[in-house]
Amino acid sequence: MTLGKARHHVRMSDPSPPLSPAPALPAATILLVRDRPALEVLMVKRHHQIDFASGALVFPGGKIEPGDADPAWAEHCRGWDAHPADERPIRIAALREAFEESGVLLARDADGVPWRAIEAAAASRERIAKGEIPFLGLVQSLDVQLDLEAMALFARWITPVMMPKRFDTWFFIATAPEDQLAVCDGYETVDAEWIEPVAAMDLADRGERKIIFPTRMNLQLLAESSSSEAAIAAARGRRTVTVLPKIEVRDGERHLVLPPDAGYGVIAEPLSNAM
Repeated sequence: MTLGKARHHVRMSDPSPPLSPAPALPAATILLVRDRPALEVLMVKRHHQIDFASGALVFPGGKIEPGDADPAWAEHCRGWDAHPADERPIRIAALREAFEESGVLLARDADGVPWRAIEAAAASRERIAKGEIPFLGLVQSLDVQLDLEAMALFARWITPVMMPKRFDTWFFIATAPEDQLAVCDGYETVDAEWIEPVAAMDLADRGERKIIFPTRMNLQLLAESSSSEAAIAAARGRRTVTVLPKIEVRDGERHLVLPPDAGYGVIAEPLSNAM
């Protein structure tokens, strides 16, 4: 997931943003990482019929749903009191989307033991994704707690103001459970793969994978760490600067420019490449 699940159309002849920008809807995504032995991150390939980023490699994620804010989650989350009330639904959404799109559930039982996948839970994925049963109900039936403690905030990106649909996307990072396999859902995603960040970017450079701009920037940031532990420590120690790309004209071409203190270096991406 990146900046939402809707196609963004940009009229290249229109140099100015709309008078009243669309509201940025909250969304969440998660970088599940592991060491085998090099640092790898879980990425899923978007279904070609999905409007936004069809066919692209992304991190699991999506929009916040009403059920993510159910107050009953207080009894089913580890680390509930460690996070502001308005941030809890965003973290829950990231874990829900990871489960829907890859089958990975970041949770622990009453003894603190990481949850191990069972077939009964896997069978619920599509029904949860379609809104037929609540994610909370599944977690209650499994008698586990979502592991909010394991998640670190990695980045936060807001869709540029000239887009007709906008999202305020929170990127989290966590170590993937060792005893769970990542399997695509066949609905929104058609493939799931563990890949080294640099390898993913190389494939995109060669045209063998489609990776959109925000995903590429966060792969680049992730690649600065040599292990999952180091990547999570870096995220916890980094001051989060919300990235709202701005449009600047350079050499007659419009560029997306990132805040220089956001941790990505000096970035000015041609708009034609970023979209």
